[in-house]
Amino acid sequence: MELKDFIENFAAQFDDTDASEIKAETVFKELDEWSSLIALSVIAMVDEEYEVTLKGEDIRTSNTVEDLFNTVKSKL
Repeated sequence: MELKDFIENFAAQFDDTDASEIKAETVFKELDEWSSLIALSVIAMVDEEYEVTLKGEDIRTSNTVEDLFNTVKSKL
């Protein structure tokens, strides 16, 4: 599992946010488009791509995309 690939998969969940804006250090909750619906999309993407079950708490305790990546990686 590579951070670069995770960022691409994460960015694909957004319709209006340019993928180039999303980097490892991006605080994803500060993105204009971030919503509970996108959070659900991210949870579904992680389940499908990495076969890891994320909980809402995992998203709440993560600040950056890299934090979320590390959470997913720790559950592999």
